[in-house]
Amino acid sequence: MTGETVFSTERLRRARFAVAAVFCVHGAVTGSFATRIPWIQEHAGVSAGQLGLALAFPAVGASLAMPLAAAISHRFGARTALRGLLVLWTAALILPSLAPNVYGLCAALFVYGATAGMSDVAMNALGVETENRLGKSIMSSLHGMWSAGALIGSAAGTVAAHLGADARLHHLLAAVVLTALGLLFCQGVLDLHSAPDEEPPPHFALPPKSALVIGAIGFCGVFAEGASLDWSAVYLKDELGASAGLAAASTTAFALTMTVARLVGDRVVDRFGPVRTVRVGGAAATLGGVLVVLAPHPATAMAGFGLMGLGVAVVVPLAFAAAARSGPNPSQAIAGVATITYTSGLIAPSAIGGIADATSLTFSFGLVTLLALGLVAGAGVLRSGGRAPAKAAAAETVPDPR
Repeated sequence: MTGETVFSTERLRRARFAVAAVFCVHGAVTGSFATRIPWIQEHAGVSAGQLGLALAFPAVGASLAMPLAAAISHRFGARTALRGLLVLWTAALILPSLAPNVYGLCAALFVYGATAGMSDVAMNALGVETENRLGKSIMSSLHGMWSAGALIGSAAGTVAAHLGADARLHHLLAAVVLTALGLLFCQGVLDLHSAPDEEPPPHFALPPKSALVIGAIGFCGVFAEGASLDWSAVYLKDELGASAGLAAASTTAFALTMTVARLVGDRVVDRFGPVRTVRVGGAAATLGGVLVVLAPHPATAMAGFGLMGLGVAVVVPLAFAAAARSGPNPSQAIAGVATITYTSGLIAPSAIGGIADATSLTFSFGLVTLLALGLVAGAGVLRSGGRAPAKAAAAETVPDPR
């Protein structure tokens, strides 16, 4: 039978660790794929321009598929939906390395992005529900676990590439391991179901207005993040004459800064609240951008990129949390914000490159600095008015002892 359950502190603690582990698995898939892109490009026989086109398809697939996650969670319940969508995502890791040409690669990456987006929405919605019941912030550390998973996956991929391993075998083994881990960890998350009389969400719908406003903050944060990750090394090398090794180290330092900041960010959010946290973070990112633009030597620019990573680290987790509390359908609102942030992540690298071609890379990061300043001005939209209490409409399923 099904009924409302009062969650014990121990049960909620286990659920928190379980959903954090799911975030880590999700990130590990991304890291595993990213490190083998050169092998995939060579195997598929695509040019740099064709690869750039193909790499746009994950965002297209994610944007189109993410609204489906709310309907799937409503139909099957949060745990079952997350389990199924996560398995599709881990299995999709195999597809890009099998692509024989640019058309196959585009199709594979479309499916890869669609499964990534749907599982992303499902795990973020469940993360917010777990946060509500715990009564304290956990979204920042959940995204920190995603970043940690991406680092683990990329480290394993780097080893595989160094050994000259076939990416088809590497990704098959990684998919098997990550699928098994994902299924194991999903057992520990909360099993939440919609109330019987609750209207199912539409399969496709425009994001609610609240998600658009909150998504604008996420857009600023992700744009600064994507620009820094993809262009920081180029900036140090081309604009400041840094060595290739030092330039690459700046990207690694940026990623590590973001990971650490996300892992400890929940304590800051609980102490100061999401609005003040993002305002201070936006100020730090703005200062970092100024240092990058005015840097006389590489060390100053590296410090600036570090401040930018620190400043934007918690923006996306807090945007998802605020979206989930902005309306009656958390998954639909999260899907709306996720679509905007995915789009920002897609256009940031190419936009920076296009602006740099027309002006300079320094001017491009001047615009990134202005977007970081937008976090200071717009942080008020993340004010959620407190966490939603546990609802009977989202009670845990209690198995019939018979």
